[in-house]
Amino acid sequence: MFLNLLLNFILATGSGPMDSALQATEAPNTLRAAFTVELSSDTARRVYRFDPREKGEKRWQVVDWQGEDDELEAVGAAWAAEAAPDGRLFPDDLRASLGPQVQVDDKGWAWKMSFHHTPSSNDGEYDVWAASRLAATAWLDPVGERFLRIDYTLPHPVAGPEGGTLVRYDQSWFLRTEPHWGMSYVSGFSIDLEARAAFRTIHRRYSANIVKADFFFASKQAQDDFEASRPAAP
Repeated sequence: MFLNLLLNFILATGSGPMDSALQATEAPNTLRAAFTVELSSDTARRVYRFDPREKGEKRWQVVDWQGEDDELEAVGAAWAAEAAPDGRLFPDDLRASLGPQVQVDDKGWAWKMSFHHTPSSNDGEYDVWAASRLAATAWLDPVGERFLRIDYTLPHPVAGPEGGTLVRYDQSWFLRTEPHWGMSYVSGFSIDLEARAAFRTIHRRYSANIVKADFFFASKQAQDDFEASRPAAP
């Protein structure tokens, strides 16, 4: 019983190794990324390349196109239409999403942290609705002080926000550490959901994988400012 209490505890957001891990997700808005993303579903595959340093159509280019999937194509089009698609790689609202405290289960190799998602300014109407219904889990490497992944799962079927029933919802965000600047970034995500309405069942299952990313600052001055603000190495 005593050992179990040691392995399970409540932690205030931003305490211990979590604070360094959260700081690593809070990249300055002057940090940019050129990246290649692979979008995949059961029937199709799309590979796109984005580079904010390019102009016009060269900023967002199709690298590979296989199979047919209108929804996957719509996902790629939504990314392309954004002013800064690389913003999706920076999970800068994670601190707010975790809320004031988390329940920690020490697994040895990682901390499994259960929390109630707190809507942030980046969340849409659906995100706010889902926050009160999904079970949220964050995985943290306490030694490396970096987040590994964030999971959202629907514990049981619920009535949907626009009618019908949301039967299944599983979404995961995977994080890596950019080696040069030490910042965490979203290296991929997956979503798998099933919803049922009158005479219709909706399935959505696809994943995104950042197969290559190049991080840099918007200007030399922005890079100098960031490096000056970093704590000195011991």
